[in-house]
Amino acid sequence: MAEAADRDLLVAWIAAFHRDLGDSVGDAARQVDNRLGYGGLTVWEVDGTPVSVAGIAQPVGAMVRVGPVYTPPALRRHGYAGAVTAAVSQAALDAGAREVLLFTDLANPTSNGVYQRLGFVPVEERAVVLFTPVAGSGT
Repeated sequence: MAEAADRDLLVAWIAAFHRDLGDSVGDAARQVDNRLGYGGLTVWEVDGTPVSVAGIAQPVGAMVRVGPVYTPPALRRHGYAGAVTAAVSQAALDAGAREVLLFTDLANPTSNGVYQRLGFVPVEERAVVLFTPVAGSGT
């Protein structure tokens, strides 16, 4: 489980995760602080060096959502993201979750292959549509 000493690294990694997805980063520090407050981030280490992170949301009923999962580009393709995803998923099940889910980018065959090897199965696709006011429209 991540600790307060990991905060600066986690803020950088969560911001990088959102940038990689093309998402608005928002307040990465607040996101990390929230997750640290309930033990919602796990840092995977190799020989004492952080190499990947996975988050879990607080349970809703008996369901827990995994995410974000991030490994810096230079450390990818070593199985770290799969290992940390498996660890947080198993921890959620051990804590009583009946369902563990995650959202993934369907255009990323690498992560989808990893998640399917871990036992996740595709359920459905979704699209996110953001509406913003047009300048001068009065709305």
